[in-house]
Amino acid sequence: MARVGVEQSLTNVQQELEARGHEVVQLRQEQDAAGCDCCVVTGQDENMMGIQQTSIEGSVINAHGMNAQEVCEAVDSRLNGGTQ
Repeated sequence: MARVGVEQSLTNVQQELEARGHEVVQLRQEQDAAGCDCCVVTGQDENMMGIQQTSIEGSVINAHGMNAQEVCEAVDSRLNGGTQ
């Protein structure tokens, strides 16, 4: 499965992603995003650690207003070539 970076405060998202078989990396600093296929952020800081600019090659998903299941579906969709 994919390597997904998750902002520290999104514990429920991290647990759901792990249950779906993804490798989860907690995002504590910008370098933590290296090697991630996708990153999930809270959206509280629109440009968290600069991740949305150039730090990763994969998608950045803003989890604001979404529950853990919706975030995981967005991750799966992005990883499978969707545009959600």
